[in-house]
Amino acid sequence: MKKINELYTRKPRIIKVVQFGEGNFLRGFVDYMIDVANEKGVFNGDIAIVKPRPFGDMERFHAQNNIYTVSLRGKRNGKIYVENRVITSVQKAISSYNDYEEYMALARLDTVQFVVSNTTEAGIVFDADDKFELTPPNTYPGKLTKFLYERFKTFHGDPSKGLIILPVELIEDNGIRLKECVLKYVDLWNLGEEFKKWICENNIFCSTLVDRIVTGYPQNQAAEICEQLGYEDQLLDTGEPFALWVIESDKDISEKFPLDKVGMHVIFTDNQKPYRERKVRILNGAHTSTVLAAYLMGKNIVRECMNDALVRKLMDKIVFDEIVPTVKLPWQEAIDFAKAVYERFDNPFVDHALLSISLNSVSKWKTRILPTFKDDYAKNQTPPKFLTFSFAALMAFYTSDKLENGVLVGDRNGERYEIKDDRKVLEFFAANSKSKPTREFVTAFASNTDFWGEDLTKYNHFVDMVCEDLDSMKKNGMKATVEALVKES
Repeated sequence: MKKINELYTRKPRIIKVVQFGEGNFLRGFVDYMIDVANEKGVFNGDIAIVKPRPFGDMERFHAQNNIYTVSLRGKRNGKIYVENRVITSVQKAISSYNDYEEYMALARLDTVQFVVSNTTEAGIVFDADDKFELTPPNTYPGKLTKFLYERFKTFHGDPSKGLIILPVELIEDNGIRLKECVLKYVDLWNLGEEFKKWICENNIFCSTLVDRIVTGYPQNQAAEICEQLGYEDQLLDTGEPFALWVIESDKDISEKFPLDKVGMHVIFTDNQKPYRERKVRILNGAHTSTVLAAYLMGKNIVRECMNDALVRKLMDKIVFDEIVPTVKLPWQEAIDFAKAVYERFDNPFVDHALLSISLNSVSKWKTRILPTFKDDYAKNQTPPKFLTFSFAALMAFYTSDKLENGVLVGDRNGERYEIKDDRKVLEFFAANSKSKPTREFVTAFASNTDFWGEDLTKYNHFVDMVCEDLDSMKKNGMKATVEALVKES
């Protein structure tokens, strides 16, 4: 079988984007979007990928002339959707360590306009021990600071040579955090007030929100997919069709980065928080509020939940009756997003395990469900029935007194499963879930301010409702409890 680069070539373009990170997500999200924009003639720029970490090499990229396939598979508008796109938007792929001089030469390149990064959530950090003279500095913000300083010197502080910086690391206000780190390095390394002024006035640090499941190289299906494609591709990258990129900036960058003009779901805004809230509350909230009950009803992957009438009805009640009304965006936008989420959950190409979603469910309930719960309670002065039920389902899922090798061992009708969370959480359930009467157990859990940041027993009738649900789960089982719950509404 021929290799992909024997069948496809790249059209030469100027390099506009320096990308810190060679991973699956950037290649299946940012590089894919830029490739579409190039094809449509609205961007006309290439990417230089820079590997930010010292381990590993870029040989797979070099062997394929940086050409690879993105295969998007899932549902769109209720129908199976498959798209295989050969990506030709990457011109260079180098290591910041092994190819340091070539990497720094990018800073002196007149055509560069953007920096994109995905160095994981731990990548945007300040380390006072990082050194300017290292080639390169250890941290990503350190690398970026030295890169910008090289550009500042090369172009003698020319205001037009500042960059638009687009971090996609999954932390809130990622652009703000990155800029803070860069300015700390400017001070630590005594790089001067003129450089600091240039950073602040002529570079745009955007905060972004990204959303697409990119599953990467499909180890078990790669041979079959390549057979269908008709070529070998060691960089094959798979993901879902859905994609959203919300870009927050003080200055409008949409003309320079017109991905929205070619049908990409890119939103330019001066406030990304409502969109972040929408994602956390609807997508993440739908997961956290339903999967623990669904697991105890015998389901193992998300798609099974979508195809089970009872679980689906429970999710409908939670999402459309209790979550969507609290989202601070136009109602139709929230509804449309929720419908898109359902299609994503029903993706026939992704087996998303419920147990993997269950990881750290206590902190997830606090961040994903509690804000919605509080907004609904403030409006109605009574706890929302289905979100309260999800709290009881969490307690049922975590019920065990067997703490072994750092995990709590649960029991689903004689089948062992592992509960993974912070050690304090696991120790609490091991000590309380089996030994205490229901009300005492619920009160102790709900009032634990270390878990929730507040005492949840202050919400009228909350403890009563959780106790009623939990007792029903113990006596009648999860399925019968859910059936009674949805029947009442």
